[in-house]
Amino acid sequence: MRFAVISDVHGNSLALDAVLDDIGRQGAEAILCLGDHVSGPVDPAGAAERLMALGGASIRGNHDRWTLDLSLTGSGKIDAFARSQLSEPQLAWLAALPATLQHDDRIFLCHGTPVDDETPWLDQYYCGRTATLPSEAQVTDIAAALDYELLLCGHTHIPRSVRLADGRVIVNPGSIGMQLVRGSPDARYAIIERRSAGWYTTLLAVPYDHEAAARLAAGNGFPQWAASLTSGWVGPESLG
Repeated sequence: MRFAVISDVHGNSLALDAVLDDIGRQGAEAILCLGDHVSGPVDPAGAAERLMALGGASIRGNHDRWTLDLSLTGSGKIDAFARSQLSEPQLAWLAALPATLQHDDRIFLCHGTPVDDETPWLDQYYCGRTATLPSEAQVTDIAAALDYELLLCGHTHIPRSVRLADGRVIVNPGSIGMQLVRGSPDARYAIIERRSAGWYTTLLAVPYDHEAAARLAAGNGFPQWAASLTSGWVGPESLG
């Protein structure tokens, strides 16, 4: 079993295209998607079109909820922009996505944690420019009720693979569409493979035309996203 895990596309179809092209070279049998698909200033509709065409296992994230219901606390201008770009079939697809999902009996998908799509699991982010791995007890407690070999999460945009004392593995593939304090604008995703010795995780960074993405963001009225899209050095304050 060899598959790709993607998360937090945030409407960046240019980054998504580069990752999908790379996945095609990896021999992955499936693509699992962990939410926050469309909320971003580059190309929400194009990202939705590509993700819908994949037809694989997919869940929603907090920004997907906020895009669907702009009255929710947390919803902002970027979610309203994404909603304005999506067709009715695309909104219906987004609304039909589950909050969590079981895949192949051994794999569990969530966006933040299994019970909350806004709570980070593997990183406590951000205090200024710093993201911190929580304690082993904190990470393990969240996984207590989950009898799966592999647990997948997104939300923090920080790639990380953690192995618990009982052998279970938790993986965050990072973000495809928006890099914060990564020191690179490259799109992030993961390839995971089940071998006889257990789960093998490869965290990848894929270059793409981030300058073009920044121009699209500015043209759509969000020039403040340029620092994140073109460098990856800045923190979330750059998106304000």
